[in-house]
Amino acid sequence: MQKVKPKKSLGQHFLTDLSIARRISETLSDYHGLPVLEVGPGMGVLTGFLVADGHDVTVAEIDTESVAYLAEAFPEMAAGGRIKECDFLKTDLASIYPDGEFCVIGNYPYNISSQIFFHVLDYKDRVVCCSGMLQREVAERLAAPPGTKARGILSVLLQAWYDVEYLFTVSENVFNPPPKVKSGVIKMVRNGVTDLGCDERLFKSVVKSAFGQRRKTLRNSLRGLFPQGVPLPDNAMMSLRPEQLSVAQFVELTNLLTRYRTDVK
Repeated sequence: MQKVKPKKSLGQHFLTDLSIARRISETLSDYHGLPVLEVGPGMGVLTGFLVADGHDVTVAEIDTESVAYLAEAFPEMAAGGRIKECDFLKTDLASIYPDGEFCVIGNYPYNISSQIFFHVLDYKDRVVCCSGMLQREVAERLAAPPGTKARGILSVLLQAWYDVEYLFTVSENVFNPPPKVKSGVIKMVRNGVTDLGCDERLFKSVVKSAFGQRRKTLRNSLRGLFPQGVPLPDNAMMSLRPEQLSVAQFVELTNLLTRYRTDVK
């Protein structure tokens, strides 16, 4: 088969080390009973291991050339309608899996990896495990614990619903073409949280506002969320910077803001 030419516009870097693909596939070894959606399969290096491992795999690929290659390489998947030519970020995942839970995996395009995880969050009640490879810096950010500089918006929003683990680092030399950065493999497993215990929309606003001015203390970065012209609450968290807070503290802060807004009306 004619190989697919990597396209810079799509952030394509095709993995050439089969042992790495095998290790990524094994991150779903506990989920053989659930269907798997692979994002950006390219030439199907990871797809082949997922299929060989017995997973019920559907792939989402935006590149027409890759779709044609995959259809030839995996004719049974093509015949079953499990090769989707689509933009993952614009795809309603419930249209692929109308019922029940599923897993997401991929060697994610570096240029849209953060958006991919925001999209996964929209289906947090259905996606029980999400794993794969992305730029190391972003992977470290997703798994960053409180008190670390890498911690950011996605760290908190994902860790509110998932246990996130950084698994291992991948050299840039095992790709065609080699990226300019190293990669990292992560695994996210849905935790037991079904209700944050606060207004979820306000929680997101608090997290985004806090990290929008991450060098400032919360007293300064969140000032715009509090009623104008009234003193801010005397709370120790307000003197902290956002990366210092746990998910539970962001929930507490959200509830504090909710009560404060109500009290001043």
